[in-house]
This record gives sequence, C-alpha cells and structure tokens, in this order.
Amino acid sequence: MHAAAGFELIIAMFIVVVGLHYLAQRLSLPPAAALIVGGGALAFVPGLPGIAIDPELVLVLFLPPLLMDGAWFTAIAPFRRHMLGILSLAIGAVFFTTAVVAVVTKLIVPGLPWAACVALGAILSPPDAVSARAVLQRVKLPRRLSTLLEGESLLNDAAGLVLFRFAVAAVLTGTFSLGAATGSFFLLVIGGVAVGAAIGGLWVLLLRRLGDETLMIALTLLVCWSAYIAGEWLHVSGVIAVVTAGLTCGWYQHVVFNASVRIRALAFWQVMVFLLEAAVFTLIGLSLRGLLERVGGVETVFATMAGPVALIVVAVVIARFVWIFGVDALVGVARRLGWENARPLGPRASLVMGWAGMRGVVTLAVALSLPETMPARDLMLVTAFTVILATVLVQGTSLGWMIRMASPVEDARSLPPLDLHAAEHAMFQAQLVAVQREAYDAAGELIHPQLLRRYQARATAGENFEGTPEERTVAIESHFNTILAAVEAGREELVRLHRAGRIDDETLHDLEHDLDLEELGAIAAKG
Repeated sequence: MHAAAGFELIIAMFIVVVGLHYLAQRLSLPPAAALIVGGGALAFVPGLPGIAIDPELVLVLFLPPLLMDGAWFTAIAPFRRHMLGILSLAIGAVFFTTAVVAVVTKLIVPGLPWAACVALGAILSPPDAVSARAVLQRVKLPRRLSTLLEGESLLNDAAGLVLFRFAVAAVLTGTFSLGAATGSFFLLVIGGVAVGAAIGGLWVLLLRRLGDETLMIALTLLVCWSAYIAGEWLHVSGVIAVVTAGLTCGWYQHVVFNASVRIRALAFWQVMVFLLEAAVFTLIGLSLRGLLERVGGVETVFATMAGPVALIVVAVVIARFVWIFGVDALVGVARRLGWENARPLGPRASLVMGWAGMRGVVTLAVALSLPETMPARDLMLVTAFTVILATVLVQGTSLGWMIRMASPVEDARSLPPLDLHAAEHAMFQAQLVAVQREAYDAAGELIHPQLLRRYQARATAGENFEGTPEERTVAIESHFNTILAAVEAGREELVRLHRAGRIDDETLHDLEHDLDLEELGAIAAKG
C-alpha cells in the first residue's frame, strides 16, 4: 500500500472512530465495545486493504502515553495506602491466572510443552490498562475499588510481559531457572523505577528553566516515550519506568506548571489520549481479518479450536474470581486474628473486582509477537483475540449493571481526612490573608476595598450559610449556573459587536479568553 494511501486510511479510520464513539454515547454503550465491533466490521469491507499490526510498534506507540495518562492523575496517597492490594492484583493475580491457564491448556493439549502453556497464560493474564480506563470512565465505583483497579492496570503489564519473555525463552532454548527468573523480575522492576524516577526528575529540572509554554507542553509529551524507550534500551521494565515517571510528573506538575500551561496541556493531552484509545480498539477489530486468514478461516476456527478456546476463556475469567475471593478470605482471617489494618473487600466488592478484568491491546500485541516456531501459535492467537472480545464485549458492557446489582459500599477509612468544603474553606482563608496583606499601602490606607470585600465574602460564605449540606449544594449549583448564564450572555454580546464591525478580531479573542477562563472556573467549582 502506498504511503499516501496509508495516511488516507488512518484519517478515514479516525473519522469512523468519531462516528462510532458518538453512536456508542447515544446508545449508552461502552465506546470500547462499539469500536471493536466497528473495526471488525470494517475489516471485511470489500476493497479495504488488510491491516498488519507490528506488535513492537503497537507497544511502543500506544502503551507509554496511555500508562502515563493513568499515572499522571493517580492519587499518590491512596495508591500507597492500598499498595498491598494493588500488588496482590498486579503480581499475584497475574501469576495465579498464568498458572491456571497453563494447567488448563496442558490438560486440553497434552502435547504442548509446559513453557508454551505458560507463555499463553502470560499473554492472557494481565487485564489491560486501556480497557480498564475506557470502562472505569463510565461507571462510579467506591474510591478504594477505583484505586485498586487503576493501580492494577498500571503495574500488571510489567508482570505479564516479564513472564511471557521468560516463557518464550524457555520454549526456544529448552531451559528455565525459577531462581534466575525471580531475580531478573525484581531487577527489571527496580531498574524501571530508577529509570522512571531519573527521567521524571530531569523533567522537573528542565521545566523549572524553560520559559516557553509550547516547549513545556512538548517536553511533557515526550516524557512517556522517553521513559519507555530508555527502560527497554537498558533492559529493565519500560512499563514500570513510564508509571514511575508519570507519578513523578503528576506529583510535581502542580508547582512547575502555571495556569495557562496546565489548561493548554490538559486539553491537548485529552484529545491525544482519546484518539489513541479509540485507535487501539479499532485496530483490534481491524486485525480480525488478518488473524482469520492466518489460521485458515472461520470454518477452521470453529472446527478445530472452538472447544479448547472456550475452556481457556472460562479459565481466565474464573481464575480472577478465585484469586480475589481467596485473598479476601485470607484478609478476613487476618483481621479476625487481630491484624487491625487488614480490611477485606467483602463479597459485593469482590464480585465487582472479579468482573472488571478486561483484556485489550497488550494481550493482542504480545500474542502477535509470538515467534513463528512457537508450538500451537495459531491456537494462542485465536484464544487471545477471543479473550479480548469476551471480556470487553461481555464484561465491559455489563460492568455498570454489575456495580448497580452488587452495590459495593464506600469504605469510610479510604476517604481523605479533609472533605471538599473544608478544603475550599481553607483555600479561601489563605487567599483572604494574602489579599489583606496587599490591600493596604505602606501608610495603612485601604487601596483595594472592593477586592477585600470580595475575598471576605468568599471566605465567610460557608460559615454564614444556614442550612443543610444538601441545601448548600443546591445553592452553590444555582450560584454558578447564574455565572454561566452571565458568561454566555457576555459571549453573545461580543459576537454581536464583532459581527457588526464595532470590535476587531483581537479584541474579540482577548475578551472571549477571559470569559472562557471564567466559564471553566465556574464549571469546575460547580462540579
């Protein structure tokens, strides 16, 4: 395919993505499911060239920015608080699922080497960060469950990729050492943390010296790929390097970004992540035709692979439930024995956690990277694709229903020590102190009376309000709705003046920018 034709195909794909995403919103469906189905349908359009996915390119192109996005917005305090639970899912559940899939595969295909069975388990074991993000954005979970799922999605790819590489090496060389593999795993993780922390620290130092906002945003964009490539180049975990760099940047962005950079960077980043996530799921669907052609067609799949694949898919789903409920039972026993910090999830939350195990781009890319000499390679490819379809289309679309049915409750101890209104009050008090300091000149004469009254009113609004918290919420919403109505009226008047030729473009843009900032502030405060 000609390069220009390939570019035209990419643009057409993104146009279709926008349409599918809009359709999913109108039908109240998870966009990930609509994109996979739409991509699968497009793959069989007559005349459309086949899509060949380079697995290494998929991992290096899509995984770093999507991991960075998750790490950037991760709350550090709950992440650390629930680290044992996150590691239980990101490492323990991955290893356990790998072992279960390996045993089931060996029973179904006795002639397959154990190392190959483990390789298949490693491909299927880690739930996907992209799939988890796509689904979690559309559902409301208790904070502890959200933290566990987000933390798992950030770290489990590293465990799965390391297991996969050791298993493939064992198939190709015929040798495997558990001690060497365990030591190498911890070395990869520690090295990834070091690389990510170094790149994140370098980012902070550079941004403190850069004065150009565009350069600051461009440098921030490059952090994720720099961390991943540097980690892989140094033979440590690129995934852990990206996550560590993202956590570092997310922690320091509040002090190295000004308001303008933060607004511009966030808008750019959100659009880029949306396109990358959508492209991932569409590419998964588009790869269906090539996969079927590679394994001999639909008839061959149903005739020779349907049974084994179905059993392995069931094993993948059940293994996650067994691990989560088993670990939760052990935590409950530990609490009864006197360990006060042990807090079991409970059956309702465990049910939701078990159902939230969607697979996606990492599973597909790793499966496609299997060597041509790998035994039962076609079975592994079909199984990987089926697991993605089953988990995204079944579990992803029904996760909201599962949450409503289970109704997991918020753990009060997982909430922050300071609530929103208290934090807002503290912020207003600090602002008032600053204004009081600057509102008088050297002679003690009040020079900013209106500004002082404004901040005094904001600082005492919460104390002076008489009513319940629910009534306060209604009053706040009404207040900012009025501000939004005023902003809209001002914008309409500016446009009218501009269309009548009474103000020029520069004046329109400057005043409109002020209104935009006021609108964003009102929307944020209202929310």
